[in-house]
Amino acid sequence: MGTFRDNWRIFVLVFVLMASLFALFSPTMAQGGTETSGLANDGPTNLQYGLQLSGGTRIRAPLVGVTATEVEYGSEEAPEVERAVANELDNTTVADVIARPGTDGAGTVEVTTEGVTPAELGTALDAAGYSYGETRDGVTEETRSQTVDILSNKINEAGLSGGTVQQITSGNDHFILIEVPDENRQNVEELVNQRGSVRVDVYYPTNGEYQQETVLERDDFQSIGNARQGGEGQLPNVPVVVRESAAPPFQQRMVETGVAAQGGSTCRYGTAPNSTDACMLLVVDGEVVNAFGMSPGLAGDMRTGDWADDPRFILQTQNFSGAREVAINLRAGALPAPLDIGPDGEGTSSYISPSQGTQFRVDSLLTGLIAVLAVAGVVFLRYGEAEVALPMIVTALSEVIILLGFAAGIGYPLDLSVIAGFIAVIGTGVDDLIIIADEVMSEGDVNSRRVFQSRFRKAFWVIGAAAATTIIAMSPLAVLSLGDLQGFAIFTILGVVVGVLLTRPAYGDILRALMTR
Repeated sequence: MGTFRDNWRIFVLVFVLMASLFALFSPTMAQGGTETSGLANDGPTNLQYGLQLSGGTRIRAPLVGVTATEVEYGSEEAPEVERAVANELDNTTVADVIARPGTDGAGTVEVTTEGVTPAELGTALDAAGYSYGETRDGVTEETRSQTVDILSNKINEAGLSGGTVQQITSGNDHFILIEVPDENRQNVEELVNQRGSVRVDVYYPTNGEYQQETVLERDDFQSIGNARQGGEGQLPNVPVVVRESAAPPFQQRMVETGVAAQGGSTCRYGTAPNSTDACMLLVVDGEVVNAFGMSPGLAGDMRTGDWADDPRFILQTQNFSGAREVAINLRAGALPAPLDIGPDGEGTSSYISPSQGTQFRVDSLLTGLIAVLAVAGVVFLRYGEAEVALPMIVTALSEVIILLGFAAGIGYPLDLSVIAGFIAVIGTGVDDLIIIADEVMSEGDVNSRRVFQSRFRKAFWVIGAAAATTIIAMSPLAVLSLGDLQGFAIFTILGVVVGVLLTRPAYGDILRALMTR
């Protein structure tokens, strides 16, 4: 009992090490981690690897847009403001204008059309009769957050497992950072470049001319099925269910415009747009991707009003990839602003091949081993006593194992910045252990436990102050969205905390047991 009471810190360290090893190598943890994260995990451990160590695509780009602040709406609602501003700008539709009312009566107006300058937005607001504070490049925080959520949903719906989307800041500039492991750049760029606006329009003749109006938008759909190849005589399609509130007016417009004519309708929009029956148009990002009429059975149900009781139909496309895009965009939603990753844009994209990611993992392991061997060599040269140096090396390595176990347990993806954090932890950890050993041995041999404890406390105060300084310095990097620096800061702080609370005290108990009678 006395042995446990005197050396309880060592027992706690051993217990935490065993738990970390379990998290690293347990098959149960491996299954759970794979299901939740979907990141690359192809080795004997349960460690998850991020983009740099597994390969994949990274896109870093700002959002296209300009913003006016402190806009006085007066008695008008946001949709009215959007229409008025869009009418004053060339090549801009209502979908490209976002009006956000403020709590104090003044709000913001954003225009997400490429090429519109802050000065042009100011001129448009003046022409529309709205007063405002200032105009600037960039979009609002609400738009950036909404974009992150929608892109995350897009990546998940597309089945790109392990993909992450986050907002990062560099000075006054804001960027969207997208990382998708094990996926080539072209596929990822095609996915995120799509604005994702999907709607159903009706195209019908009236008074000798053809009119086009929107009858269904994303929010009008209650459920969206998976893309299907289509059976015999049927195009690839997406089955949908219209909301109960939207079904009756949609049904009425189909009858009034002639899409649900007696005996159905035959659409020739693609070949004879000015001499066709009324058609339904599937419009994605402002472009008509397919046009179709209505079968006699469905038209009959709409004319009798029965269809609204079970409002199901299918959105047909010309190919399966088109159907898949429609399903993804309907589920994820439309981006409020496009990413600026064109040839002349400020965004960048890069691709790391899986083989290169594997090489990075090997190089990281070799770097870590070299660091450990270098530290071990310096420690043995400094002290020349195995009873001092060997526990020091073992204790320093135990910190790395604990951090690796923590990363495996929570499924945190390792990248080069995290590896750099591990190496920093080894360096700072051995520094602290050297301080302990030097202080304990500074005045000759330790004759009693009381003398040892007195010297150890002096050293521990120095270590505690240094740890507090490190945590304070790293905290902004850990909290702010600064990309790779965040992982480095988080694991450096974790290493310092583990060292102060666990490994340094345990090393003190080991030294006391070896050096005192």
